[in-house]
Amino acid sequence: MNSPDPAAPPAIDAQLVVALDALLAEQSVTRAAARLHTSPAAMSRTLARLRRVLQDPLLVRAGQAMVPTPRALALRDEAAAVVRRMGALLTPAADVDPATLRGTFTLQTADLVGAALAAGLLELARREAPGVSLRFRAEELEAGPALRDGRIDLEVGAIDHVDPEARVGELVTLRMKAAVRPGHPLTEGDLTPRRFADAEHVAVSRRGRFAGPVDAALAEHGLSRRVAVVLPGHLAAMALAARSDAVALVPAAEPGAAPSPLTEQAAVMGLRLLDIPLPLPPVAIGMAWHPRHTSDGAHHWLRGAVRRVVRAS
Repeated sequence: MNSPDPAAPPAIDAQLVVALDALLAEQSVTRAAARLHTSPAAMSRTLARLRRVLQDPLLVRAGQAMVPTPRALALRDEAAAVVRRMGALLTPAADVDPATLRGTFTLQTADLVGAALAAGLLELARREAPGVSLRFRAEELEAGPALRDGRIDLEVGAIDHVDPEARVGELVTLRMKAAVRPGHPLTEGDLTPRRFADAEHVAVSRRGRFAGPVDAALAEHGLSRRVAVVLPGHLAAMALAARSDAVALVPAAEPGAAPSPLTEQAAVMGLRLLDIPLPLPPVAIGMAWHPRHTSDGAHHWLRGAVRRVVRAS
């Protein structure tokens, strides 16, 4: 049999501390039992255990009452303070006042999402959390490891590659539209799948891919498009579409939904947004974060701020 390690810290029974506080405050086994919602017999056994642990009688009878020993008087305030601290330790965190926040939040987004979020988040931060700074990073990191090790606080965009442990919140569902310059030939007459396919296209892919969901939809009609150029971001693709006959794809709000802030840059560039005559899959925009931040008040404010900006009309 292994003997106890004399250097090991003693085992701590928090319930004994709570009982000690009640007994010293009430100076009565019966009242202490009522305070802790237990029986007098159970409280008497606890008092006996405390006497053995502390090697002091703690409470002794004086006539019809019980009075504390000098050791008990010395321990009374400390026991009460420890119980208060334990209560504070195990109490859920209070809501954070955004005005008291200080620090920097790092968000990873695609360029279009970052452009749509930055102004709205900056406005909210100035109004509600002036001590907060924002850092936007391009989609250069694998979101799972970057969220896990704290290089980013939040990823916002099409969430499709995070670790299983990550928490994901849906923000809005969009659909792709064709963005063209004013006076583009596609703005005249009905836009058919063939006319759409025959136009010159600019694709967006961080990995340099020429094909995407729109090509699969065109193939169902026996059609294919010509992608003249692939760019890594939507903003560059929209800028090219504004200066040429190239067609860019832009995520926009579903029919009947409030306008999406992701289309504001297209409006700034003067682009026309056309319905694509193909059954394209919806685009789900969400946000992902590491679970250690789920209950954090500061991060909760950030997620709420992102949600308000993305869903603002």
